[in-house]
Amino acid sequence: MYVPSHFAADDAVVQDLLTNHGAANLITSTTDGLLATFLPLVYDADAGALLGHVARNNPQWKTPVLGEALAIVAGPDAYISPSSYASKAEHGRVVPTWNYVTAHVYGDLVIHDDVAWLDHLVRRLTTKHESRHAAPWSVDDAPAAYVAGQLRAIVGLELRITRIEAKAKLSQNRPTADITGVITTLETDGATPTADAMRTTNNLP
Repeated sequence: MYVPSHFAADDAVVQDLLTNHGAANLITSTTDGLLATFLPLVYDADAGALLGHVARNNPQWKTPVLGEALAIVAGPDAYISPSSYASKAEHGRVVPTWNYVTAHVYGDLVIHDDVAWLDHLVRRLTTKHESRHAAPWSVDDAPAAYVAGQLRAIVGLELRITRIEAKAKLSQNRPTADITGVITTLETDGATPTADAMRTTNNLP
């Protein structure tokens, strides 16, 4: 990924993105070509890995990987209109762009076809995403026999991270007046996560 120095994401941004992202694209290069699956992943910081699962019928897990696997993890993103820039009125030399936070996470893909491992993973994923609800659903809310059947229908994936390329393109190359103008527009348009990321990255209140 092309990452100009002023758009390079620091470790805090990367850790936050890996911990709090929703889902990612897992891409593998194989003798059958590129294979990709969009799936929720949970970050295990202690193991230095992203963990997830796919349907047993998904051929990606059983197709040997050539080299590293890649997970593309996306954070907040939004279209940026030149109309948001204060400099548009000054000289007009502005163009549209897109602001975003993303990480390309490379690693060795390990397969886990073990019910105990999968049960633990599913509970971690459930806790991560249900915690925002007032009455969170639990795996134990479903009949045990049903859960056991569902676990037999999936296969676990562990991406053991070898390197990360991360980018936070959040108008760092623009004057402060342009940045605040973009933040105001994004908040008005309901793109609050991107506006919040811009505030943090550009050290604005």
